Amino acid sequence: MDEERNGLETEHTGVQIAHTEQSPVRQVWRRVAIALAVLLVVVVVVYLDRDGYADSRGDEISFLDATYYATVSLSTTGYGDITPVTPEARLVNVLLITPLRIMFLIVLIGTTLEALTARSREEFRIHRWRSRVRQHVIVCGYGTKGRSAIRSLQANGTPLEKIVVVDPEPRAIDEANAAGLTGIVGDAGRTDVLRRAAVERARSVIVAANRDDASVLITLTVRQLNPSVPITTSVREEENANLLRQSGADTVITTSATSGRLLGLSTDAPRVVAVVEDLVTGGQGLDLHQRTVTTDEVGLGPRQLRDIVLSVTRGGRTLRFDDPLIGTLQPEDVLVVVRSH
Repeated sequence: MDEERNGLETEHTGVQIAHTEQSPVRQVWRRVAIALAVLLVVVVVVYLDRDGYADSRGDEISFLDATYYATVSLSTTGYGDITPVTPEARLVNVLLITPLRIMFLIVLIGTTLEALTARSREEFRIHRWRSRVRQHVIVCGYGTKGRSAIRSLQANGTPLEKIVVVDPEPRAIDEANAAGLTGIVGDAGRTDVLRRAAVERARSVIVAANRDDASVLITLTVRQLNPSVPITTSVREEENANLLRQSGADTVITTSATSGRLLGLSTDAPRVVAVVEDLVTGGQGLDLHQRTVTTDEVGLGPRQLRDIVLSVTRGGRTLRFDDPLIGTLQPEDVLVVVRSH
């Protein structure tokens, strides 16, 4: 049992589920309002049934006396100077005021109960998330590249609950939680951290680390834990791209070289840069899409389609739109097209 508990704690360590929490001030005021409402109900009940109560001095029960009795009764102080004497008043105390007294005490100690149960609720949320998460995208690194990748995923229809962020900085995970994402604090190059992210059930993994050596280590670890998951990796230096592919990355994006080419193009062909930027910015203007050929498109040429075809993948080989080997489109061809958002 102890080993099972220790294993559960290891799986949950560093996992932060995005959820909305009320501010402490709002929680306190809410409890105060409930306590006042309970107190008011008891005061009204006692005052309406004031003939069933006796004062130790024999005086008539006033509204102030009813308030006093409700206060000392709910707080379980009970001085005994005002008591119910008729059967009806005692029945009301048993059936109504006693349950309200219990409610009042629960409200008063609610803050303590909240602190005691907060960890249990968080453990329950994490356990439920782990049992349900599958076919998700893991983004390793929540820097500029990671955030841009997540925006692109959202623009292409991936819901937030299907994205898991892994970053060693707690502040970055806090930002991811604020954006509605599930985050895991830890080094994505570590086996235990990736297992917390359920990498074995992931749909794909995006490696957006700030250093090439970290990207290589993360890629190797992911490939070891899930030999079939598609891995997309960014690399700063072009000379490290082959190393990333040998480590198991399916797609390697060289950020510095790509930026350099766009910078060079911007001098002589600024409109080309604007179009490229529009294509890679999802959710507006022109978008790049990957899709399979529909039954109506089988037998047609790439130029006969309504969408602008950039490439055709057939039998694991990718052909450019002007490659004569394409001929006519065949079932199960995969197209990369440009379409208006």
